[in-house]
Amino acid sequence: MQTQWTPEQVLALAPDAASAKNGRGLAIGHKWSSLGTHQSAVWGECQGSGKNPYRTQIDLSEPAFRCSCPSRKFPCKHGLALFLLLAEQSSGFAEQEPPDWVAEWLLSRTQRSQKQAQKETQPKEQTADPQAQAKRAAARQQKVSAGIQELRLWLEDRIRQGLATLPQESYQLWDTVAARMVDAQAPGLARRLRDLAGTVHSGAGWCDATLASMSQIYLLLEGCDRIETLPPEVQAELRTQIGWAISQEEVLAGKAHADLWLIVGQRIQQEDRLKVRRTWLYGLESSTSAMLLDFAHGQQPFEQTLLPGTCLEAELVFYPSAYPLRALVKTRRESVPLSKSPPGYAGIEDAIASLTGQVASYSQAYAACPWLEQFPLLLQAVVPLRDGERWLLRDAQGLVLPLLSRLKPQQGWQLLALSGGHPLTLFGEWNGTELLPLSVWVEEAFYGLAS
Repeated sequence: MQTQWTPEQVLALAPDAASAKNGRGLAIGHKWSSLGTHQSAVWGECQGSGKNPYRTQIDLSEPAFRCSCPSRKFPCKHGLALFLLLAEQSSGFAEQEPPDWVAEWLLSRTQRSQKQAQKETQPKEQTADPQAQAKRAAARQQKVSAGIQELRLWLEDRIRQGLATLPQESYQLWDTVAARMVDAQAPGLARRLRDLAGTVHSGAGWCDATLASMSQIYLLLEGCDRIETLPPEVQAELRTQIGWAISQEEVLAGKAHADLWLIVGQRIQQEDRLKVRRTWLYGLESSTSAMLLDFAHGQQPFEQTLLPGTCLEAELVFYPSAYPLRALVKTRRESVPLSKSPPGYAGIEDAIASLTGQVASYSQAYAACPWLEQFPLLLQAVVPLRDGERWLLRDAQGLVLPLLSRLKPQQGWQLLALSGGHPLTLFGEWNGTELLPLSVWVEEAFYGLAS
């Protein structure tokens, strides 16, 4: 049985603050009966308001949860409470054969995994009509090309008018042209235009940021006009930026990269009722960064559980790109809790460059792909400090890196409290001008930071 899960890791799985609070309230030994464990499974029964207790079980290999309670949240408060009990009071779990209700669930998970593996290895029996595919692709290309020309004229017109009046314009200005790009089947351009509406109203420095974003879009349009003359990886990048989807089957047919991947950070953003999760990985052997992008609608859980601060033995396949970062999991084995020493410290210490080196890495990546929106920075021996109203990171050479200007005050103070004024290892997303911290290692412990 794994015994090194930490409460912070468990609570990071909570779908919302209320679930975390309720799960914490139930993580008391006397509220549970029949606590047991066998290999990678743990289970228990918690008496609720009904006649029968809720049966809760966890497969720690992912980890995956199942509970008989009616909650639509995932994991529910019972799953969180059981996991917290394991993290804090593992001696309360008796090693024993799993009861039937646990064994049946574990068997069904094994059977699903086998079927999925079999499905992936089987050749496709039917392929789409290539002529019909080519006809659809040509029709879409025609729409996209028309949309690109329309957007080019719109951007040139906006630049001729100047940017000074943009903050006085309503959001409808951006929504209208974004809707036109949706009609042109270029959703990637539509998203960038909607993001621009927020940039214009972002406060100090909005003008430079707006001009930079508009320049990126214009460069994208220029690239699309001459796409046939560009290298294949740049062509793939341009199509991705436009919003030309590529199926997971096509991606998974690419070269797999096996490694022990350290989950160094995670961020979940809400877009209306859609949850978007970015999970950042670091290959301990290959020193390669990767990003897994997952979506979940409403109260639906994400398809896979990825716990920051743990290691995942897996094969990843990267999406074709001018600077590959986004990847899919092709195969995975058990998640591994943190070892006693800080996760990956020994393995990645040599790979963690100085602050200067990391920013230089970003410059190289940006030169290869000028449309990068987030870049993973893993920084060693940096100290958080406050300068006026801004939070900064300073390395041993005295160089500083600004943290996100919209960083919530409590996030900065939390970071300072964790460091205690001493150097720490930090991971975050760099957007070219500011860093959003997502996690830190302090001595032997990993801490995820609220984003």
